[in-house]
Amino acid sequence: MTSVAESTRELIVETALRLFRDRGYEATTMRAIAAEAGVSVGNAYYYFRSKEQLVQAYYDRAQATHEAACREVFAAERSFAGRLGGVLREWVRISEPYHEFAVKFFKHAAEPSNPLSPFSAESAPARESAIALYREVVEGSAGRMDDELREELPELLWLLWMGVVLFWVHDNSPGCARTYRLIDRVVPLVDRLVGLSHLPGIKGVAREVIEVVHELRA
Repeated sequence: MTSVAESTRELIVETALRLFRDRGYEATTMRAIAAEAGVSVGNAYYYFRSKEQLVQAYYDRAQATHEAACREVFAAERSFAGRLGGVLREWVRISEPYHEFAVKFFKHAAEPSNPLSPFSAESAPARESAIALYREVVEGSAGRMDDELREELPELLWLLWMGVVLFWVHDNSPGCARTYRLIDRVVPLVDRLVGLSHLPGIKGVAREVIEVVHELRA
C-alpha cells in the first residue's frame, strides 16, 4: 500500500471513530464518514466494505499500539506480576482517548452474534495477537509455575483482560483511576495463585481450571 493510500485509510478510520463517538454507531453511515473525511463514497468503500470493517481496523490498530507500548515493560520487568501489571496498565493508558467511544459502542461488541464481539471469527486476528502478548508475559517471567498451567495461562490472562475491559467501559472516575486500582489489586492475587500452582496441594485446583477452559473451547 502506498503512503497516500495508507494516509487515506487512516483518515477514514480516524473520521469514523470520531463520528461513532459523537453521533453513535447506528446513526453514522458510510456516506457520512466519506463526506466528513473529504473522500468519495466509492473511495470509502474501496478501503472498507462496511462499518464493521472500520471497527476491526480500530481493533487491529489498538492492538499494534498496545504491543509497541509493552516493549518497554518487557525489557524492564522479569517478574510475572510486573509484566502482567505493566501490560494491563499500558492498555488502559493508550485506550483512554477512546473511552467515550467504547462506552457508546460496547452494546454492539457485547452481543455474542455480532461480528464485532471480541469472541467472533472476524475478531480472531486481534484476539490471537492479544493472546500472543500475554504469552510473552508468561514466557518472559522468571517465576516458577506449573508447566501445564503455563501452556493455558495466556488465554486465561486474555479472559482476565476482558474483565478489566468491561470494568473500564463502566468506569467514570477521573482518568479511569478505579480501573488502575482494580489492576493493582487483582495482579498480586493472580501472581500469588500462579506462583503456588506447582505445589502439590494447588496442582489439583490448577488442573480443574484447565479442564474448565477445555470445556469452554469445545
